[in-house]
Amino acid sequence: MTSLLGNLVDYVDFSKTSLLEYHNKLLTNLFGGNSKAANYGLAAAIFSLGLVRDWLFKTAISEQPSHPLLDSIYTQAAAFTLFAAGNTLVITSTYRLGIRGTFLGDYFGVLLEEMVTGFPFNVSSAPMYVGSTLSFLGTSLYYGKPAGLLLTLWVYLVYVVALRFEDPFTAGIYAKRDRERAAAKSGKKQK
Repeated sequence: MTSLLGNLVDYVDFSKTSLLEYHNKLLTNLFGGNSKAANYGLAAAIFSLGLVRDWLFKTAISEQPSHPLLDSIYTQAAAFTLFAAGNTLVITSTYRLGIRGTFLGDYFGVLLEEMVTGFPFNVSSAPMYVGSTLSFLGTSLYYGKPAGLLLTLWVYLVYVVALRFEDPFTAGIYAKRDRERAAAKSGKKQK
């Protein structure tokens, strides 16, 4: 239970850090006023901790019993397919958004001109979360571990909670930018 809560706590900690960056420029100030370096620093931290998370996931499920129903050529084919699809979504999302866009760049003031609607965002509005979940599911099936399936469900639920906070906040950042642009065009200052 502790490790399950740890996943949610980690997300909340990054969420708090991101909000502190957006409102108070906490990381930018820690990086000597360089928001680009701060964004890359956060990206490196998130990516590194993701690698640790993936290793912990694999280690945790390797110690659990396998189930014979999950040991078939069909399960293996599904595992490879899910893993490939998941990684395709994650990698192409990163490519489309760039490193800074992928790793909370909007909290650092890096805003795209318009919403990305091409692949993989035409498959899902959150392709990184969907891709990550598919990769966990594929790994769980590959090793035939029911415990992995339960952990995958937990990961999915954490992502659902994350999106309930991230999506409205990100939409608000872009709405604020659009209001400021409209006010600048009309010659008025916006609060």
